[in-house]
Amino acid sequence: MKKFLIYLIAIFPLTLVAQDDQAIQLANEYYINGEFQKAKDIYDDLAKDSRNIPSIHNNYFNVLLSLNEYKDAEKYLNRALKSYPSNVYYRIDEGILMTATNRNSQADRYYQQIIADIKDNGFLVRTAAQYFISKQLTNYALQTYLEGRKESRNDQDYALELANTYRILGEKKKMINEYLVFASLRPQNLRYVKNILQNLLQTEEDMNNFQMTLLDNIQRHPNENMYSDLLIWAFLQQKDFHGAFVQAKAVNKRLNENGYRLFNIGTIAMKNESYDEAEEIFQYIVDKLEDSPYYLRSQRELITARQEKVKSTYPIDITAIRLLTMDYQELIRHAGLNPQTIEAYRQKALLHAFYLDEKDSAISILNQIIELPRINPKIKALSKLDLGDIYLLIDEPWEATLLYSQVEKANKSSTVGYEAKFKNAKLNYYLGNFELAKGHLDVLKTATTKEIANDAMALSLLIQNNTALDTSDFVLKKYAEIDLLLFQNKIDQAKNSYQQMLVDYPHHSLADEIHWQMANIYLEIGEFENAVLQLEVIQSDFEKDIFGDDAMFMKAKIQEEYLMNKEMAMDLYRQFLIDYPGSIYVSEARKRFRSLRGDEIYQ
Repeated sequence: MKKFLIYLIAIFPLTLVAQDDQAIQLANEYYINGEFQKAKDIYDDLAKDSRNIPSIHNNYFNVLLSLNEYKDAEKYLNRALKSYPSNVYYRIDEGILMTATNRNSQADRYYQQIIADIKDNGFLVRTAAQYFISKQLTNYALQTYLEGRKESRNDQDYALELANTYRILGEKKKMINEYLVFASLRPQNLRYVKNILQNLLQTEEDMNNFQMTLLDNIQRHPNENMYSDLLIWAFLQQKDFHGAFVQAKAVNKRLNENGYRLFNIGTIAMKNESYDEAEEIFQYIVDKLEDSPYYLRSQRELITARQEKVKSTYPIDITAIRLLTMDYQELIRHAGLNPQTIEAYRQKALLHAFYLDEKDSAISILNQIIELPRINPKIKALSKLDLGDIYLLIDEPWEATLLYSQVEKANKSSTVGYEAKFKNAKLNYYLGNFELAKGHLDVLKTATTKEIANDAMALSLLIQNNTALDTSDFVLKKYAEIDLLLFQNKIDQAKNSYQQMLVDYPHHSLADEIHWQMANIYLEIGEFENAVLQLEVIQSDFEKDIFGDDAMFMKAKIQEEYLMNKEMAMDLYRQFLIDYPGSIYVSEARKRFRSLRGDEIYQ
């Protein structure tokens, strides 16, 4: 009997706990469903046991406020604080109750007292501040952190918390200052701050203010490398590669770096097709950093930057192309044919093939690369693809597809394999085998390489949109044949054929594509006014179609770079930013607009 009584005594509290848990769950369900009175009736009973207060407090207090049961709320808070006198949440809730009952001044004094009581306890400072923020009392959160910092006598304390609080309050300058303090605490914080600021500094004004703050810090703290690092990062976010170069150059001198930072910026500029800035950076490395491990690579990239600039400046300067082949040859003569120069040799072959009409020289160079022992497999595969392209230039499509297929088979599920598959698809498109081409393209839509996937999607849509209503495929076949003429650099023949298509099929769905191709042809041969006329047709007749933003941006570039009409170019860039805010050209258009407007250039 005695053992039985002991057993009952032992299990009785457990039974009560289980019953309370069930009651809490039921009350919470009523609360979630908005049935506050039913929830209150259960919470009233549960609150009589102080052990339940931590589990029910938030919901119960909200229920009492929602039902305007202010006296009950006051009694409950008194009981809660008697049981848990150090709980800062319950103390802040007392202030919230004062505000709810129109005792704002009293609430303010009460909050001030709480902040004063906890300012020497870092845990309570953070706890109270976060609770203030959750209750939309952010100014009190700010005061809590500032008092905590003042008490600790450490200007770096609560830096991240203060930055986030200023962000909520919209005080961006103070937010940035605190993020900079946080970044300075330890090296790994810098990456975190960059990621945060990348999302927060969305407008041009925000980024400009950030840059001015950094410049001020660089002047006041010239030996703090973090500010220069962030300023370079900020310039890169805006694709201001010259500004990034100027800062990186100063850092390279101060820290006696080996040029790696400069080389990386040059590479990024190249990827963004900012060839002037890339040339400037690589030229500096070649001229000033001869002992750098990036010297030889910079020599190669310098020629590549000049090459890309020549290829994108119309009409193409054949003399400049010839000089580039000589630069490549001199690089190889000086450094030898090795893993760092083999890509330069390959580029030389492509210049011979596509610009100088010296296909035999190109084929000889590429075969030499392919036959080299211990060659990088990727370079070998790319050279085979180039060789396939040249066979396509000389109207030997079956030799081309043989090479493409070899590369695709040997490099499945890799970037170069996808590229080979795309070239095979495009070859079938040129030959009018649209169903076979589309089969390849649909596979490539999921390619890991975004550029190939996008190109595959575009060509697949072109085929799909222009074969659905034209079951004979006749018009698209004509268009594809002209596309091949363009690839083969038979410009005049392609231009005349496009013009005839516009006469024969003026209302075909390919009309906007034809006008776009014509604009590019006129640009390439230096007939800039005619290029503008083609772009204006796209803007007037096909403004909402796929080439709308392309046409307006190209028109602005032609006015700026070739027709030298700076005012019109600036107006076009301004209008472009308004009409196409989501375009991929927005950053470039903004940079060009600012340059034309005469904004400050960092030296």
